[in-house]
Amino acid sequence: MEMQQFYYDNKIVKKFLVATILWGVVGMVVGLLLAFMFLYPNLTDGISWLSFGRLRPLHTNAVIFAFVGNATFAGIYYSLQRLLKARMFSNFLSNFNFWGWQLIIVAAAITLPLGITTSKEYAELEWPIDIAIALVWVAFGVNMIGTILKRRQRHLYVAVWFYIATFVTVAVLHIFNSLELPVSALKSYSVYAGVQDALVQWWYGHNAVAFFLTTPFLGLMYYFVPKAANRPVYSYRLSIVHFWSLIFIYIWAGPHHLLYSSLPDWAQNLGVVFSIMLIAPSWGGMINGLLTLRGAWDKVRTNPVLKFMVVAITGYGMATFEGPMLSIKTFNAVAHFSDWVIAHVHVGALAWNGFLTFGMIYYLIPKLFKTRLYSLQLANAHFWIGTLGIILYALPMYVAGFTQASMWKQFNPDGSLVYGNFLETVTQIIPMYWMRAIGGTFFIIGMLIMVYNVILTVRQGSKVEDELAEAAPLARVSKRRVAGEGFHTWLERKPVQLTLLATVAILIGGIIQIIPTLLVKSNIPTITSVKPYTPLELEGRDLYIREGCVSCHSQMVRPFRSEVERYGEYAKAGEFVYDHPFLWGSKRTGPDLLRVGGKYSDNWHLNHMYDPQSTSSGSIMPAYQWLVRNEHDRSQTEAKMKAMVSLGVPYTEEDIDNAKASMAAQAEKIEKNLYSDPDFASTYEADKKYAQDNGQPFVEMRDREIVALIAYLQRLGTDIKVKDVEELTAQNQ
Repeated sequence: MEMQQFYYDNKIVKKFLVATILWGVVGMVVGLLLAFMFLYPNLTDGISWLSFGRLRPLHTNAVIFAFVGNATFAGIYYSLQRLLKARMFSNFLSNFNFWGWQLIIVAAAITLPLGITTSKEYAELEWPIDIAIALVWVAFGVNMIGTILKRRQRHLYVAVWFYIATFVTVAVLHIFNSLELPVSALKSYSVYAGVQDALVQWWYGHNAVAFFLTTPFLGLMYYFVPKAANRPVYSYRLSIVHFWSLIFIYIWAGPHHLLYSSLPDWAQNLGVVFSIMLIAPSWGGMINGLLTLRGAWDKVRTNPVLKFMVVAITGYGMATFEGPMLSIKTFNAVAHFSDWVIAHVHVGALAWNGFLTFGMIYYLIPKLFKTRLYSLQLANAHFWIGTLGIILYALPMYVAGFTQASMWKQFNPDGSLVYGNFLETVTQIIPMYWMRAIGGTFFIIGMLIMVYNVILTVRQGSKVEDELAEAAPLARVSKRRVAGEGFHTWLERKPVQLTLLATVAILIGGIIQIIPTLLVKSNIPTITSVKPYTPLELEGRDLYIREGCVSCHSQMVRPFRSEVERYGEYAKAGEFVYDHPFLWGSKRTGPDLLRVGGKYSDNWHLNHMYDPQSTSSGSIMPAYQWLVRNEHDRSQTEAKMKAMVSLGVPYTEEDIDNAKASMAAQAEKIEKNLYSDPDFASTYEADKKYAQDNGQPFVEMRDREIVALIAYLQRLGTDIKVKDVEELTAQNQ
């Protein structure tokens, strides 16, 4: 048979590897800065774009989409060509994928510190960037599918199945979770509200972990582990069961992030059942990966690539055991909102994604540059320092989580909370935060060793050139199954059918969970006393979103005695019908705020935002002094209200026409309340006189951002009265 010669595109792989290393360092340095901000809350004092609330989504996006995303593309572009015996379908699409993705990352690095965010976890980027993500992702998919269709290899290897499922599912998740109504070029509101928004967000959020951080890396595991070990995959049959059961079950598990919340019980229970089922396919994949190394353990002891991959697969196994465990309500009642979840997430991120990426880099760089790794000793040092970093990071966070949960739930014999002040639980775990910061430092030191090793390897190597290869052309084969051919063997040479079946598998769970919640009104009982936010409160809510307050504060009181005693009446689904987006949060670094309205004076809130330690001794909350100084831009209020009307919020035309007057009246009332504090009055008047005497502009307090934020905070939880709760309970019985 005549052989065809062609060239593998190595240059695109090199580009993605360089981006992986660059953004990995950036994203993890930002994470380390955030870790130290728990210890020194005013480390970036007065710099709004370096505040914790704005940097936290930058860190998560940089690590997930910049570091892991570029690593995924690098691994797929390298392995796909060799598995299919074909160059990538389009050089243009490859480069469009690369440069488009980098521009999206840069856009995120600019907008998130500026407070331009939707607040939805792992989906914080605003609508123009969401559109760009969809376009670049589709370009990647077209390039991948085009390569599959022109392949010279008849059967699709297991890694390719995972790549296909990744493309299809991430596209579906991103599009449906990012449905937003734009207000301006950089502001939008989620089309979903409250409970519905929460369900869609965590259907996306959990499966972003599943199909962006897991399935592509399982594909990379199935390629790079056998290659590095020079061993075949342990079990072909197990890989089939692993793939189909994983993609079908994973998509159902999102509601386990919302246990004991206002989500309907049936949806929560579905999430629990399928989450527990997930342990079987997840561990099947782990076992398949580890047993691939049987007979190669001597290589593991000496080969740093395999060392990284063994710890990565082990980390995957640990994280995918813990995930189903945390979905059991008994464990979830303890772990949720605590640092236990932070430990769980970082075992997956640092060990599974981080170490598999490092192993892949150490494998690919010498091959691409046609040389040997500069130093095996440095690679081994990176391995041990990084492993120590993971341990020093994760273990203290587990201890912190157990400590928090224990202290939050303890009662005195008289029925009062032992630790009634939330700050008592914060100060108790400061030593754990120190250990986390030290562990993170070790992990980054390991990364910097890798950077040094890679640079010297590149310097001693040759220029990356496209690699000459040859293979026989793919012969035409019957579309029908031949005698003795199993269904899956037939499916492996039919990429279109495989893609369609994978799409059906991932759509079933989402449809069954989300459609009833969106369309069946009885799932979200209405409460007549719940009214839309006033114009000033709506603006204050947007400031709350801009500053990332949801990163540290939840707005979801669960039906536990300890939480009701600490925060007030537990949350009802009908309270959130006008919340676009929902703000339930996923971590309590500070107390829950659902019932904070009326709990403190306006003066307390102003002082708390200006200098948190002045009102709460020992607080690790940073100061937000710019809110007290900045003039509030209220030019888009009417447009925001009109957008809300389009989403079903019952503002009248009169409400919109009178928005400016309404805001002025409410703001003046808050300003008057602030004057009740003699210290505020004297300081404020002195500042005003100084500005007038020196001909400087002076912004009246009623026109500053802090007033709108106070209006929002004072509204929280005040729609629900005991009488309303009793009536609602009677209606539902």
